[in-house]
Amino acid sequence: MKWFVSPRELRRRGVVGMNQRNAGLISELNPRSRYPLVDDKLRTKQLALEAGIAVPELYGVIETNHDIRHLPRIVARSDDFVIKPAHGAGGNGILVITGRMRDSFRKSSGRMVDLEGVGHHVSNVLSGMHSLGGQPDTAMVEYRVKFDPLFEKVSFQGVPDIRTVVYKGYPIMAMVRLPTRDSDGKANLHQGAVGVGVNMATGRTGQGVWHNRIVDLHPDTGAPIKNLQIPDWDTLLELAARCFELTGLGYLGVDVVLDRERGPLMLELNARPGLAVQLANGAGLGERVRVIDALQRERHPPQSRATLAQERFSQAIQPAA
Repeated sequence: MKWFVSPRELRRRGVVGMNQRNAGLISELNPRSRYPLVDDKLRTKQLALEAGIAVPELYGVIETNHDIRHLPRIVARSDDFVIKPAHGAGGNGILVITGRMRDSFRKSSGRMVDLEGVGHHVSNVLSGMHSLGGQPDTAMVEYRVKFDPLFEKVSFQGVPDIRTVVYKGYPIMAMVRLPTRDSDGKANLHQGAVGVGVNMATGRTGQGVWHNRIVDLHPDTGAPIKNLQIPDWDTLLELAARCFELTGLGYLGVDVVLDRERGPLMLELNARPGLAVQLANGAGLGERVRVIDALQRERHPPQSRATLAQERFSQAIQPAA
């Protein structure tokens, strides 16, 4: 895809802009009353568990500074774990512990921190330092995902995830987000992660975008990012489709991680998914939205919606054949 094209050409390709996303997708399809279901990660996790959707195991919740005294008990049986704010955004405030040595803990960067240091991080989370709007928050302590070996050569430190955009319950576009040195190990494109387009029909990766540049290799490892076959692709798409019933949001971002032992796990949901997925795929969301609108005459269960999306987009312009 050329980077400098006319507005007319962008419309022809079905590229959705920020104004169209905000007015035509988010405002029209996402009732504000439903936002708390996804903006609160603890509530999202509880809803997913009730619906039988696999998520990283929750070890414990810390709601007040007084509760920090329970931290040793919460992590007593775990050499590795993750602490995250329930209302965080962009990966901010997440502390990843990869191991321990007696009373000290090893962070993903390799640096050691003692229990007091971990407690201090939790206190910062509770104060709202990392939350949306700076409001007092809750700290979640949960299972640390061990990502699938598929991504070992195309990730720097952090855990890659798969963002699927779901429109009216249909998965319409997806990308893999690969952490880099620039993104400090976070799967966040705005901070420097690589977004890699995924063929919706096959689950195979194509081109990537990094700092608004098309790339075929991971910038840190030099490994190819194309033609990686995502395992359990059908299961992953059905999981994404089911999140429509979970939230009632018509325009939704579903973030899934692939654990080497537990398979696809729903990490979090986003009521305001961005538009970089179009760059990663070299395709616009607009045409796929129109395709799904034409299917709305009939109601389909999640599995059928995932299958229909694969069939409809198998002939669309894709990053990988």
